[in-house]
Amino acid sequence: MTLVKFKNSNMPVIPTFFDTLLGKDFFDYNFSNVKLTLPAANVKETKDNFILELAAPGMKKSDFKVEVTNSVLTVSSETENKIEESKDGYTRKEFNFESFSRSFNLPQMVNKDMISAEYVNGLLTITIPKREEAKEKPSRLIDIA
Repeated sequence: MTLVKFKNSNMPVIPTFFDTLLGKDFFDYNFSNVKLTLPAANVKETKDNFILELAAPGMKKSDFKVEVTNSVLTVSSETENKIEESKDGYTRKEFNFESFSRSFNLPQMVNKDMISAEYVNGLLTITIPKREEAKEKPSRLIDIA
């Protein structure tokens, strides 16, 4: 698809809404100060468990909320930082609010009552055990009669 900008010489030059919205200033905006708080996730499967790892450095264990509703595991966090400084007749207030929420559908083969979580060195590890009937059984030899 090619976008072609049409300029009619009979029309007065008036910037349109889209020219203003998508103009040079929009694309030159510095997004380096925008902090994304959605942690990266890894899911591993072992013979007994599923292991969900979320990379969330700089947070505390108390910042997280891990809950299971029906067959959905939700990991969320809300943090708020306030800075207030008063000196030389002025007051400076800064507020920073960060939050995220990630949801994962759990398969029927997991034991939802035995899910555990641990936060160490910026990594939230959630262990989701499988039910006994879903675990891999060792192979057995069947005698032929």
